[in-house]
Amino acid sequence: MIKDKIYKITIDEKHLNTKKVAILLLIVVVAVGLIMLAKNATTILKNHKVYEQYEAQLGALAKQEESRQTEIEEKKQERIPKLTQEGKENLENIYHAETKRAFLTFDDGPSTVTPTILDILKQEKVKATFFVLGTGVKAMPETTKRIYEEGHYIANHGYSHSYSAIYSSPQAVLEEFNQCNEAVRNAIGIPEYHSHLFRFPGGLPGGKYAEIKRQANELLLQNDILHVDWNALTGDAETANPTIEFERQRIEETVANKSSVVILMHDAEAKKVTAEALPQIISWLRENGYEFKNFYDIIK
Repeated sequence: MIKDKIYKITIDEKHLNTKKVAILLLIVVVAVGLIMLAKNATTILKNHKVYEQYEAQLGALAKQEESRQTEIEEKKQERIPKLTQEGKENLENIYHAETKRAFLTFDDGPSTVTPTILDILKQEKVKATFFVLGTGVKAMPETTKRIYEEGHYIANHGYSHSYSAIYSSPQAVLEEFNQCNEAVRNAIGIPEYHSHLFRFPGGLPGGKYAEIKRQANELLLQNDILHVDWNALTGDAETANPTIEFERQRIEETVANKSSVVILMHDAEAKKVTAEALPQIISWLRENGYEFKNFYDIIK
């Protein structure tokens, strides 16, 4: 009997001990689980914070890129001429100004001389206007693009410069303008570019094709295309072999006491001396109080 009691007590103790062990194990498992959960929660929180920071950085970068693209688009739009009533009035009064101003204009380019002209203009911090030919633009698109990207105004001098072709009819003048304008668009990579500015080869007034030019000018105006000639020049087309001294003298003679001067020069292989004379021309104009402008200051 006593034996049975002792045996039963032993069994009860073992059972109790087994329960205690099970409870302890359960507590340990729960504790470990809680610790692991806490660690995971901490890791998740840390990862979430890192993700939030990363997301914020991405957002900031996106805003910066958006701002950069907006700035690029604004600058692009600034270099696309937009003809307004103010621009038309400005051009009508191009030869009148309260202060001295000079517009350097180059006809017939681009050519092999253009890079030299551009180098000088960059060095002198002067912006000019280039009345380009479509044939030259098509042959030298990279040079045309450089003219544009360096802030000079690209105007239109027709496509061929062949008087018999361009002045065969008023419509032919408009077609040559459009051909040249399309060549410029392709060269600079701006499909919407339109200069709104034309210079008749040989100038608008007089000559064999005077009546065709007059009618053509009316047709151009109907298509929001203005024209401009010049009231001063270097004389680089007046003689076969002009010298720097000759061009400097012609500038002084033709500028005279005018307040606003549109200066005719030529950008062509045969006119290298114009590029050579350009630093002296710029210097003389500065010494005489002229501020340099281009047609972005007029057509806007």
